[in-house]
Amino acid sequence: VQLQASGGGLVQAGGSLRLSCAASGLTFSSYATGWFRQAPGKEREFVATISWSGGRTIYADSVKGRFTISRDNAKNTVYLQMNSLKPEDTAVYYCAATQSRNTVVAGMYDYWGQGTLVTVSS
Repeated sequence: VQLQASGGGLVQAGGSLRLSCAASGLTFSSYATGWFRQAPGKEREFVATISWSGGRTIYADSVKGRFTISRDNAKNTVYLQMNSLKPEDTAVYYCAATQSRNTVVAGMYDYWGQGTLVTVSS
């Protein structure tokens, strides 16, 4: 199983980025997927999650209204559209997949990608 995250980079505050996570080696449409992030010196935190069908999403309060998670099961890919970025969004972003109902708990996820770095300058 592989989860390949991409799309990170350097952006100014107020800008946008779209992260992608391409999955292989699993029946993607059977897995809920999520995004987590880890800033330097901090613990990994939940960002957003989407159910296997795409019908149910959950967001961290810190990103609600600015970030949108979506998925394309035909392409085995989950996306994170990030708008109105802030310097405090700077982190390595990880995608993850779980056969459980979509959850905010990192320990419930079965597979993790390698992470993509997002840097937001002020």
